[in-house]
Amino acid sequence: MTRIAVVGGNGQIARQLHPMLLGAGHQPVALVRRHEQADALGAAGVETRMLDIENHTAERFAAAFEGCEAVVFAAGGGPDGDIERKRSVDLEGSLKSIEGARQAGIRRFVQVSAISVDEPLPDDADPVWKAYVEAKRDADAALRDSGLDWTILRPGGLTDGPGTGRVALGPDVERGEVPRADVAEVVAAVLEDPATVGHQWVVVGGDVAIRDAIAAQV
Repeated sequence: MTRIAVVGGNGQIARQLHPMLLGAGHQPVALVRRHEQADALGAAGVETRMLDIENHTAERFAAAFEGCEAVVFAAGGGPDGDIERKRSVDLEGSLKSIEGARQAGIRRFVQVSAISVDEPLPDDADPVWKAYVEAKRDADAALRDSGLDWTILRPGGLTDGPGTGRVALGPDVERGEVPRADVAEVVAAVLEDPATVGHQWVVVGGDVAIRDAIAAQV
């Protein structure tokens, strides 16, 4: 059994990921900031630990990762108009997770990012959207430069529909939507496959079975 720390452990993708990890014989360790979140996840067999992404230090992240063999960063500042949370969660939360993994001696790190964040933004871009894109872009760059065994996944427009088990996946894929359940399944699959280390892929809905889509890229 592998313990896998999930930062943003009560998020929408994380909640889809946990049962997949459990089904594969792993133990998800959800990092959450509210005790009621921990209670609900714990009832489903998920190990939980308390972590405040915005206010805790990298040292606290490292302590929360103790005993884990991999980290999944699946946190996000949410869809609201709070520019500061885009930086404090999406960027600084990722940076502290990277440093926490280093301190905890964990090499494997999978990050859920967003499509097209390396593309230039128009001058009239919405300030909140600009802050979000820049946070994701800089977090990805930091992870690529970290020396960890990283994989970066950049989903398209996220939907709440049922998973299809089929995607289009690659370094440069046309924009599209993708169910959160399918993104979670891709996360679970790359954690199982060491050949995915060092790859950054866009993930959208498609016609290829997830494991076949990954195999075609490695």
